[in-house]
Amino acid sequence: MGNSQGRYPPGHRKFRPHHPPPFTTDPSPPPYLYPTQPPLAPSRPPSQQHQPYQMANPHTPLSLPYSNVDCSLRALAGQAEGFGRLAIGGLQGPVYHVTTLSDDGPGSLREACRKKEPLWIVFEISGTIHLSSYLSVSSYKTIDGRGQRIKLTGKGLRLKECEHVIICNLEFEGGRGHDVDGIQIKPNSKHIWIDRCSLRDYDDGLIDITRGSTDITISRCHFSQHDKTMLIGADPSHTDDRCIRVTIHHCFFDGTRQRHPRVRFGKVHLYNNYTRNWGIYAVCASVESKIFSQCNIYEAGQKKVAFMHYTEKAADKDETATGIIISEGDLFVNDTQPGLKPLLSEESLFHPSEHYPTWTVEPPSDSLKHILRHCTGWQSLACIPDNPVAS
Repeated sequence: MGNSQGRYPPGHRKFRPHHPPPFTTDPSPPPYLYPTQPPLAPSRPPSQQHQPYQMANPHTPLSLPYSNVDCSLRALAGQAEGFGRLAIGGLQGPVYHVTTLSDDGPGSLREACRKKEPLWIVFEISGTIHLSSYLSVSSYKTIDGRGQRIKLTGKGLRLKECEHVIICNLEFEGGRGHDVDGIQIKPNSKHIWIDRCSLRDYDDGLIDITRGSTDITISRCHFSQHDKTMLIGADPSHTDDRCIRVTIHHCFFDGTRQRHPRVRFGKVHLYNNYTRNWGIYAVCASVESKIFSQCNIYEAGQKKVAFMHYTEKAADKDETATGIIISEGDLFVNDTQPGLKPLLSEESLFHPSEHYPTWTVEPPSDSLKHILRHCTGWQSLACIPDNPVAS
């Protein structure tokens, strides 16, 4: 659960792979400042490196993404960083007001999500919605929990063959049953953004992204009290998952056991996440996956190895294969061992700049850790006014 008073401080710094990032000072800087520390060496040899980022001045205020998305209701649309940056949700539709905590019926969340037209869904009440079955979300929907406190329990959300969905500021807890995930994204869904959600204690995964679903960003979420946290790529037989592309940033994996994430086939960019006290591993690269881990904080408990590589055989290949993890600027603390494997060839590399030009990144530090501990997951926010979209 996020700190009820947590808000990301103002300021916005973009990572530009071919130029040093600009460092700006807000006129009212927050108290989160970098400690003095030397730059961390990227794990790749110089011949394989893109233009490195610059570490911030130790007296520059922390600059984090999305400082302006709460200025009006629809300011979220199209503002995600990373692979989900095109997600607009229900930007072009009317506001739908959820007025009941009932599982179905007039004024319910389920009724809104099944409608075919674009909708920006907000809540008039706070409380728990007990789902008796998966709640299917259709295309061009924003489920916006800002201004209230909504918890989903029993089952989860299913994003099936849909596009342009934004899920913001919700809690997910206590999902029960076989194959019950908090948020299940499959098959063939795209342009998804999950932001500021708290997820814990489901019988299967907290977020699963499989079967050809792609162009997804997960940001500022808090994961806790769980085993198999996040699966990306179903199994070695689903070779269509080679299209998967996911960005995960500014998230807090808080003592969850494994899969932060586990990846098959897809490309995943991890940056400015804090993962601590895992039970098996932090991040796992399975068959043909490519993971770029950048400026994250890995803090081990009893299990010291952060990165694992599992070998599997794709259904359309004769030989087994594992995945690739590139670590650049990551911070490994409390005797954490990276567990990296040597890269075999430059052809196998993946860099986010091949897919999007800018993103917000900070050097890993105690200040960043503090922010991620207290300002991820559901947040207590005031109701946000709706400024109509200009025609």
